[in-house]
Amino acid sequence: MTTTASVRVRTPATSANLGPGFDALGLALSLHDEVEVTASFGGTGSSLQVGVEGAGADDVPRDERHLVVRALRAGFDAAGRQPAQLRLTCRNALPHGRGLGSSAAAIVAGVVAARVLVETATGAGAGVVPTAADLELAKRLEGHPDNVAACLFGGLTIAWLDGAGQARAARVDVHPEVVPVVCVPAVEVSTEKARGLLPDTVAHGAAAATAGRAALLVEALARRPDLLLDATEDRLHQDFREPAMPDTLALVRALRADGLPAVVSGAGPSVLVLDAAGRADRVRELAAGWDVRVLPVDPGGARVDLAAG
Repeated sequence: MTTTASVRVRTPATSANLGPGFDALGLALSLHDEVEVTASFGGTGSSLQVGVEGAGADDVPRDERHLVVRALRAGFDAAGRQPAQLRLTCRNALPHGRGLGSSAAAIVAGVVAARVLVETATGAGAGVVPTAADLELAKRLEGHPDNVAACLFGGLTIAWLDGAGQARAARVDVHPEVVPVVCVPAVEVSTEKARGLLPDTVAHGAAAATAGRAALLVEALARRPDLLLDATEDRLHQDFREPAMPDTLALVRALRADGLPAVVSGAGPSVLVLDAAGRADRVRELAAGWDVRVLPVDPGGARVDLAAG
């Protein structure tokens, strides 16, 4: 007997770190990738079809190496059931290699879609709300939980690993006056290259100062946007990335000198400006030649539609 199920999952862009919140803080943004997946369980034979539209369409593989497919397979393994036939269509809006969470969006989409498809096919009743198990599996695939937590749950997330190494996240509503602006360059920088520039140790004073700013940043984003310039100061990681993205760090400094709370978005090279409502034109002036986008906070995170197909 063959059972076929379809699902659509929409996942937001994310910006991690937000300055001092290195590998802990993440923010979901209103720019989205969308995947549609149809899986047939049972029957004979096997097949995989992958279609890609939008960002990365000319570069990504159309086979088992595709990141969404890898996440789907991991999700199916976790659920104990692999489909015989799998059809995937990706519609990508997130630019790749720009520090806006494109890999997290792909992984979250695959993990969530796989769970929902198996639950639908087995009649278990598909849970469309992301779960703690989704977070843990996405973290294993991504390597760290900050982007995937924000992608799953929306808003501002604080992610950490508990004593057993399991991913955990707390979600915080963002103050409505915080309207992020993202400056996207034409060049890519790989996360591996950016992380490879970080030292094994940092001065105790720099770590302590950054920890204090990270704590302040949660308060600033949730209730006190007037504190964002101070709260986004980082001494832990951004300056070390400068050899890989000198234009990014130059723009961050120019924006901050103008009173705008700017940070490197994730591993870069995009720049995120917080609390920029009404000041987007000034950001565009200072970021001439960059692709400047106003991207409000996405409060909902990954969204599942069982009516796909």
